[in-house]
Amino acid sequence: MKKETVAKNRQIYITDFDLQRLQELIEVMAEQPSRDNRYLDELDQELLRAEVVAPRDIPPDVITMNSTVRLLDMDSKGELEYTLVFPPDADLEKGRISVLAPVGMAMIGYRVGDVVSWKVPGGTKRLKIKKILYQPEAAGDFDR
Repeated sequence: MKKETVAKNRQIYITDFDLQRLQELIEVMAEQPSRDNRYLDELDQELLRAEVVAPRDIPPDVITMNSTVRLLDMDSKGELEYTLVFPPDADLEKGRISVLAPVGMAMIGYRVGDVVSWKVPGGTKRLKIKKILYQPEAAGDFDR
C-alpha cells in the first residue's frame, strides 16, 4: 500500500512569475476590505516557505496558477476538477477556484500524489492531487 504524502510539511514550489503576481495581489487586497482578507496572511506564509523557480524550471507535476487539476476527496472518494485562478476569475460553477479560497490556497505549489488538508467548520477536509490536466508552464504558456 502506497503511503500518502501529507502536504502540510512538504516543500512547495512556485514560479517567480506567480510569486510576483501573488505578492501584488496580497498588497492590493490588504488595502481594501474584503471577505478574502482573512486568508492573505496564510497565503503570504505559504509563499515564504515556497521554493521559487523560473517558469521553465517548474516540474510539470506542480500546481501553478491557472493549472487545472483532478482531485480525490479522501472522505467521499468523489473526484473534483478545479482550475486555480486569481480572485476576479473565480467561478465555482465553472470549477474556477480562487487562490484565496481555502482549497485554492491549499493547492498552490503542491504536486501530484500530495494530500492537501485544511480546516472547515465540520473538521478537516482532505483532497489528494490525482492529476494535473493542464499546467501553463508545461504547455509552454509562460505568461499565464
